[in-house]
Amino acid sequence: MRTYRIEGIVLRRRNLGEADRILTILSKESGKIVVKAPGVRRIHSRRSSHIELLNFSEFTLYSGSKTFMPIVTEAQIIDDFSRIKKDLHKIGVAYYICELINGLCADNQENRGVFFHLKASLSELSGTLDTAVLIKKFEKDLLTELGFWSEAKLLQTQDSQIVMERLLERKLKTLRVLPLFTP
Repeated sequence: MRTYRIEGIVLRRRNLGEADRILTILSKESGKIVVKAPGVRRIHSRRSSHIELLNFSEFTLYSGSKTFMPIVTEAQIIDDFSRIKKDLHKIGVAYYICELINGLCADNQENRGVFFHLKASLSELSGTLDTAVLIKKFEKDLLTELGFWSEAKLLQTQDSQIVMERLLERKLKTLRVLPLFTP
């Protein structure tokens, strides 16, 4: 039995049963991890607001010998990026960034560079109006950090979509929806 704390950003969440959620979290300590948050869909759950998408939170996890995945026992928000959540276009950009990380990063492999790029990009997205430049910069930084792209090569806008979809071996979902939210 082991209890430990991590700081991470919630990339994805799925419902499980009537009261539980499965979360995908990008943490600086453990990389991309999948955890179970039992009981958070109940009305009186204290943890439900702390595990929303795009929240940067501190999680206390329990990992026992009989548990398939770590279990969230406590969660506390550090930054909720509320300025992003007030703008529909910025939410679309943030979901696109999360989709890229979720698809390209391997589970349970520490990658502090990707974590810090994500955190910096979300902070910048909170204040910026030019999201196209932010997306291009993030795509190039992510591909370079993961070793899929040389820093010396230029990344054209058309190339980035093709490169991402080839690496993911599927079409990007948020990229098709993103133009609908453009102001």
